Formats: sequence, structure tokens, C-alpha cells
Amino acid sequence: MRNKAKSIRARSVQPRFRILHGGDIALGPGKVELLALIGQTGSINKAARRMGMSYMRAWSLVQTMNRCFKKPLVFATHGGEGGGGAELTETGCKVVALYQQMEQASLRATAATWKQLRRLLCV
Repeated sequence: MRNKAKSIRARSVQPRFRILHGGDIALGPGKVELLALIGQTGSINKAARRMGMSYMRAWSLVQTMNRCFKKPLVFATHGGEGGGGAELTETGCKVVALYQQMEQASLRATAATWKQLRRLLCV
């Protein structure tokens, strides 16, 4: 079963968009995953751990994203007695949704070509 899963993964199309803003990558697959996990967990630290990255790296990515967009994507509160937390802003939620729509649209747009190309791949 594991080999079959590996072979299916090896024969798939995975769109990977990078949204550039000046010299920064404003958005990409990893940043969108981070945003989604922040939305799910309510924490930059928990999202970072799930992705296997340090809190400082995740915080740096959040700062870059917040700087690149007109409005912040993540609102973070610092720790204290009640502990800190983070949440996606309305803009953050919209950015995640739009990025995911771009991925889905690209899959639909390339479906016929991918079907032809897949026939040419080794089994």
C-alpha cells in the first residue's frame, strides 16, 4: 500500500504559486499552510510546531506577510497571565481562500494537458 501511495504522489500535479512583493515572497504554499494552521490552532507556536519549524521562523514569516499586504493577515497577542494567541484577520482568511482558489483553478485549467502528459510517464 505504501508503494502505491508513493507512486500516486509521484504522478500528480501540484501547483505551487509564489506571490512576490518587491524582494519578498508575500505568499507561497508554506506560508498559506502556516496561515491555515494559525487559524485552526489560534497560535503561531502551535502552528509552527505542527510544521516542524521554530516559533522564531514562523513569527518571521508572519511579519513578512503582514508587511506585504495592505492590512495584516495575522493578529497576535503576547503572552501573559492568560497566555498569548493569534488569529487570522478577515484579510488573512480571504488571502488563504483566494490562494486555494488559484490552486484549484490551475488544476482545472491543466486537467486535459495533465491527462495527456500522465500517459507518457513510466508506470
